[in-house]
Amino acid sequence: MSLNLLALDLGAESGRAILGRFDGARITLEEIHRFANEGVRVNDSLHWDTARLWSEIKHALACAPRDVASIGLDTWGVDFGLLDQNDQLIDAPFHYRDARTDGMMDAALRVTSREEIFEQTGIQFMPINTLYQLLAMRRANAPALASAQTFLMMPDLFNFWLTGRKASEFTIASTSQCYDPRAHRWATPLLERLEIPTRIFPDIIPPATILGSLAPSVADETGLRDARVIAPACHDTAAAVAAVPVSQDDFVYLSSGTWSLMGVETRAPIITPASLANNFTNEGGVAGTFRFLKNIMGLWLIQECRRAWARAGQTFSYDDLTQLAAIAPRFVALIDPDDTRFLHPADMPAQIQAYCADTRQTIPQTHGEIARCIFEGLALKYRWTLERIEEMTGQHANAIHIVGGGAQNKMLCQFTADATARPVIAGPIEATASGNVLMQALALGHLGSIADARQVVRASFPLATYEPRETPVWDEAYARFRKIASTNK
Repeated sequence: MSLNLLALDLGAESGRAILGRFDGARITLEEIHRFANEGVRVNDSLHWDTARLWSEIKHALACAPRDVASIGLDTWGVDFGLLDQNDQLIDAPFHYRDARTDGMMDAALRVTSREEIFEQTGIQFMPINTLYQLLAMRRANAPALASAQTFLMMPDLFNFWLTGRKASEFTIASTSQCYDPRAHRWATPLLERLEIPTRIFPDIIPPATILGSLAPSVADETGLRDARVIAPACHDTAAAVAAVPVSQDDFVYLSSGTWSLMGVETRAPIITPASLANNFTNEGGVAGTFRFLKNIMGLWLIQECRRAWARAGQTFSYDDLTQLAAIAPRFVALIDPDDTRFLHPADMPAQIQAYCADTRQTIPQTHGEIARCIFEGLALKYRWTLERIEEMTGQHANAIHIVGGGAQNKMLCQFTADATARPVIAGPIEATASGNVLMQALALGHLGSIADARQVVRASFPLATYEPRETPVWDEAYARFRKIASTNK
């Protein structure tokens, strides 16, 4: 008899409820509800649409079979909500792409140093980090922060609404740059140094924690009376990495979606001058691991180009853009996808063209040339990241495992193999939902270990392998890429 497990995955473009059926050896996944999940602009600020998302979550629960054993929710890191003394949400949570954090890293570094922040948190420096969101509120004397009684990362907030339990799951807490991975607690000295109230931070719980039953009001509204709510790995990338279909340790993972997250699993955080200099991060993983990785801008660039062209009346599917890229000339121009101008642009194609002009390259003109420029730039950045990983860990990666939506892009997978001169194994596409479901199965005792979970993934989903080719051509492009990226900092 199959075990029914419900994964709620709030992604960058859409949220989905995915029913996982586990028969003890394999899982199958079925999407039962999909809904939009885009930021809402109010005046000049970008927020989460929490009330609508909560309504969609409850609708998803009502669509699920009555015998669902458990529910697990995941989403991206860094964003949060604040509760008042009556456990009511104070204001709509901000979206990380809101511009309020502009200049906040510099403000923090006028109080403390990069070395001190990294020593206490092990997290890479990005302006979107929770630490700088909180600092923006503190410097603005935001009433919401002054009156807050509880800080909850976004999946923790929804879990609180589902169960009434306030806690922060380890993998999501670790993304905040407010958590000390060596002390296994919030980075209280750093928070106090920046005058961020530490009383608001809740207890931290490990992944695969059973939070409890649905709150009575939610159970009555949805008809799910026996399901338990589990904190699987509440950070979506942690869930995806849990589903990497490996049986050995000599691999690099690449979770490919709106963001690309490339790294390795370690048993302890790597907090060194080299990891600080290379701006790597140590996020929480499952089964006692850390995810030592680099955040790379990812398919956000192609998503934003598609949106910009749609506004101009030119509608392309992702397949259309990949096909146009395939017939465009190679290496017209090279971009570093992590250039800050690409973080929240008004017009991504124009920004890419401006980058190429500023770096004195040929300016890509056609839709295909711009799309190919993005795919080639990502593959070359993956090579740079792989080299840094191997330098800092002293370990050689025999393969790169690409999981997530980007595993569907055959061009990007082949480019990654070509650029890195490593075999690329692509799949599963639904890595986050798979990891979410399997962590629930672990919590309920239906799997004994993360190794067992990964065996289930290997048995359940087809994988595609891409072998490197045309390595010398990519070596030449990489030499150009290194010069362009280093001179455009």
